[in-house]
Amino acid sequence: METVACPFCSQPRERPLIAESDMAFALFDLYPVSPGHALIIPKKHISSYFDLDEQHQAACMRLLHRVREMLTEHYRPDGFNVGINIGAAAGQTVPHVHIHLIPRYRGDVAEARGGVRGVIPHKRDYP
Repeated sequence: METVACPFCSQPRERPLIAESDMAFALFDLYPVSPGHALIIPKKHISSYFDLDEQHQAACMRLLHRVREMLTEHYRPDGFNVGINIGAAAGQTVPHVHIHLIPRYRGDVAEARGGVRGVIPHKRDYP
């Protein structure tokens, strides 16, 4: 049983939402890796994306698209990374599903090739 309050279930009211639906909400990451870094979060407290029912998964994907449109209009990124950490071995630190939507900008890293493959740095490059 969890003894620490979930930061997504107990969001302070003063923290503004980017967008919301009946099953999910989006807000900016408190520790953004780029301008506009957002989180898409189901309202149902579940640790793994794969344990969400199809309705919540679909709601998250619809909101992901909506937030991408909003970020594109406001931040004008050159690309995006989308990621979900599932389990401690994959880097998950908050045991509530959340999808990272990370705007990317030309030149924000020396070499962007490989994208999410960079989670294991020596495997990022490929022929």
